[in-house]
Amino acid sequence: MRATRQLFVLGLLFAITLGAPAKAADYQLDELVDGLDTPWSLAFLPGGDLLVTELPGRLRVIRNGKLVAAPVLGVPESLYGGQGGLMDVVLHPEFETNQMVYLSLSVGTSDASALRVVRGRFTGTALEDVSTVFEAAPKKNGQVHYGARMAFMSDNSLLITVGDGFDLREQAQNTGNHFGSVVRVTDTGKVPADNPFATDEQAQPEIYSYGHRNSQSIVYDAQSGNIYAAEHGPRGGDELNLIQPGNNYGWPIASYGIDYSGARITPYTQYEGTTQPLHQWTPSIGASGMSLYRGSQFKDWQGDIFVTSLVFNYAVRVDMAGARPQGTAVMFEEIGERLRDIRTGPDGALYILSEGENGKIWRVSKP
Repeated sequence: MRATRQLFVLGLLFAITLGAPAKAADYQLDELVDGLDTPWSLAFLPGGDLLVTELPGRLRVIRNGKLVAAPVLGVPESLYGGQGGLMDVVLHPEFETNQMVYLSLSVGTSDASALRVVRGRFTGTALEDVSTVFEAAPKKNGQVHYGARMAFMSDNSLLITVGDGFDLREQAQNTGNHFGSVVRVTDTGKVPADNPFATDEQAQPEIYSYGHRNSQSIVYDAQSGNIYAAEHGPRGGDELNLIQPGNNYGWPIASYGIDYSGARITPYTQYEGTTQPLHQWTPSIGASGMSLYRGSQFKDWQGDIFVTSLVFNYAVRVDMAGARPQGTAVMFEEIGERLRDIRTGPDGALYILSEGENGKIWRVSKP
């Protein structure tokens, strides 16, 4: 029986390399917490506790495996509606000494809104000394396509994804605004001197890359120095991109997707001077959260990328060899809910957020 099971697992791993759905695998899936209201992101505190954002505007603490009833105090008010609200949360790389927490949120009004990133000192129950680190410019009409994911690099600079504003997609090719870009600032919000447009008087100096639609995940891999972002396409053409400073990723002059109406956005899937995705999904999976696995529990997943799907209620494992995808596999379908985020925990397990008015945290560990 044991030998049969080992062969079954080997067969599943072989199927993964071919992109077949993984109906079972050598992992254990546990529901840790429920009762969250539209959770969007999570971060791991020293000692094992978690911070979780809820889109309606609350920052919650998971302490000793249970949801603390009172939300964290001192969180700035966000503009909740559409796709906006309180979104990402990340800890400063030196959190243990400075207790700094970074939040992304939408602000303004429904006809003049923007993405803002703030930071504050976390006391255990409240955020204090809150200040703005970045705000996208100009403001836009509507409450969609904010981007809003963040990741720290090894020099403590902060990467932030900014969406194209949906109706303003052509502006993703204009470096004079922040629409459809990845921006990079210092941990206090200044412009790093080595940013690609730092000395360009016609460009926004925070821009690190542009030509994006709506990147709702970004990760920095300290081991390789690579930056990866997963991007919502329209109908088709969700992308996994390797982010390089100053590069143009093509939207909307190059895309593998079509408009929601069925109309063609562009005749080009490739265009001179733009960067091709490492991988694209058609039909769209609704790429949301992402994690590059460097944990201790799953040897076979080392260096692989996991992306959660809002459309198909699963995660996709992208089998990576260096910076090149070798194949994909569907994972964790048994959750059966819209998946918003996925992170690798300090314990080497994967943690997944499922959406909804009764949102949950799931843990994927070695049996």
